[in-house]
Amino acid sequence: MTSRRKFLGAASTLALGSALGRNAVAEILRTGESTVTDSVPEIIFRNGQITTLDHANPVASAVAIKDGKFLAVGSDQEIMALAGSATRVVDLKRRSVLPGLFDNHTHVIRGGLNYNLELRWDGVRSLADAMDMLRRQVAITPAPQWVRVVGGFTEQQFVEKRLPTIAEINAVAPDTPVFLLHLYDRALLNGAALRAVGYTKDTPEPPGGQITRDANGNPTGLLLAKPNAMILYATLAKGPKLPFDYQVNSTRHFMRELNRLGVTGVIDAGGGFQNYPDDYAVIQKLADEGQMTVRLAYNLFTQKPKEEKEDFLKWTSSVKYKQGTDYFRHNGAGEMLVFSAADFEDFRQPRPDMPPEMEGELEEVVRILAQNKWPWRLHATYDETITRALDVFEKVNQDIPLAGINWFFDHAETISEKSIDRIAALGGGIAVQHRMAYQGEYFVERYGARAAEATPPVKRMLEKGVKVSAGTDATRVASYNPWVSLSWMVTGKTVGGLGLYPRANLLDRETALRMWTENVAWFSNEEGKRGRIQAGQFADLIVPSKDYFTVPEDEISFLTSDLTVVGGRVVYGAGDFAPLDDNPLPPAMPDWSPTRTFKGYGAWGEPEGAGRNSLAPLRAQAAASCGCASSCGLHGHDHARAWASNAPVSDARSFFGALGCSCWAV
Repeated sequence: MTSRRKFLGAASTLALGSALGRNAVAEILRTGESTVTDSVPEIIFRNGQITTLDHANPVASAVAIKDGKFLAVGSDQEIMALAGSATRVVDLKRRSVLPGLFDNHTHVIRGGLNYNLELRWDGVRSLADAMDMLRRQVAITPAPQWVRVVGGFTEQQFVEKRLPTIAEINAVAPDTPVFLLHLYDRALLNGAALRAVGYTKDTPEPPGGQITRDANGNPTGLLLAKPNAMILYATLAKGPKLPFDYQVNSTRHFMRELNRLGVTGVIDAGGGFQNYPDDYAVIQKLADEGQMTVRLAYNLFTQKPKEEKEDFLKWTSSVKYKQGTDYFRHNGAGEMLVFSAADFEDFRQPRPDMPPEMEGELEEVVRILAQNKWPWRLHATYDETITRALDVFEKVNQDIPLAGINWFFDHAETISEKSIDRIAALGGGIAVQHRMAYQGEYFVERYGARAAEATPPVKRMLEKGVKVSAGTDATRVASYNPWVSLSWMVTGKTVGGLGLYPRANLLDRETALRMWTENVAWFSNEEGKRGRIQAGQFADLIVPSKDYFTVPEDEISFLTSDLTVVGGRVVYGAGDFAPLDDNPLPPAMPDWSPTRTFKGYGAWGEPEGAGRNSLAPLRAQAAASCGCASSCGLHGHDHARAWASNAPVSDARSFFGALGCSCWAV
């Protein structure tokens, strides 16, 4: 009940004057719990072009923040009227502003433990550049450490359209172990790595995998998932690990890389060899010490085949659903519930059939989760797996209603309309990721272009009203870069440039953005708390390096963030906003870490070196490097765009233009 004092305080707020608009006031007072003191913001961001995603207040120029949440959203005049003597004011310089991006499926906890150990080829567009990075890293990596390239890339992104050969890796690293993971289909190990892991002609074949061998039976260094990726996980797990303090440093650097790309929140889907609670000690320490710069909700992933039921009985009795804080908390079970339901997504291999014991094992676990009101997520690539899992969910629902439990499938590349309808009827959701941006070429090679046109059918899911959101599934089968995902949904193209989807199956930019913001909130059971720039929601926002809504489509994947704010705190700043950065980090540890040199996506730490061919669209690079003396009055040195255009001379805004195009003369 609102006290007389609070009522008078609210009335005083209304009396702040006509300068305070009705929308901003209404947002402050909508609970009837504000006082004059309560309504004085700690920080105001003004003079921006803010896309709020709030249907009632879609655009604004300023926001007021207090206690980590948006206090009010409106015009500069409205919001500045709230400022007190201690309010900090930040000028957004008319830049575009978006809600912070929220990844529905990633592996930050595991990825953070190893980030400083890994040479990232994410976004590197030339194999020659990638191999030069490898050569340089080998030169400074001390024994017995490995050089690891652990996913996040595909050979299709390279202009050469191939992986290195094992001979090429051995040539640059004759003595230092090198482990190179390509998606979850294969790993390449040089001779030193084979010696380090102990694989010989006597090593038995792994179940569902293959150690390729020469004519004498000796391992060649090529490991294949067929399609079970366990041989890849298990081999990587044999490598040296960082000490605890270094893992803390590594995780902070990974979170900063995510902040640099505009990510303010994630749902962590667990992972193989990621044991709870042991492997959560680092992230728990950061949460306890207030050093989280990415909000993280985590799901618990079973670790031992045939012991899944015991895992979840133990966890549901010791872990309370949603325990934690707004920065680090529990989010349920998955993405692995039972190993018998894991349909690995290696599109180079035939679709795997799940074993007959799948339903019985899955039902045991789902009943435990439903009884404890724990949401779950289930990895499922193929509709055949989804159909069988839905049979189980529907059976459990007859005894234990699933209403109100925010459960969902992950991935769902080949889901059918019938399965979408069944999910909607049960109140579930679908979390999609941009795996096809990395594996689309392989899917088309196996199943054909027509079959790939709706993989997954995101637009149809939205039309049917099912809960659906987007993410990455980083850091191995895809990169952690959210803009690649947004570009994939808008353009329908793989990172290798293959167009997968017809225009009718693509999303407009606002819908794609909602898939990465407000839509994700249902999957963490935080609807109304995050995903929009709206009074009462978490104060998470970003200023993209360019305007997301107006950049050419081929530039979307190259966007970064110049300002990232989480809970009202500036956790990343670049360019004009660099002085605002409130998140200084010590150097990456150890001192030979690839992160010190190359930083992250696209080797952005060396814009004139390793990253020189990877940080802008090819046409922009060509224009920047053009040495001709014929700068066109309409296209500058971007002659390629003009040459590729039609030439409707009657259209003054097109090829020839009002000033005339002189690209033809180059």
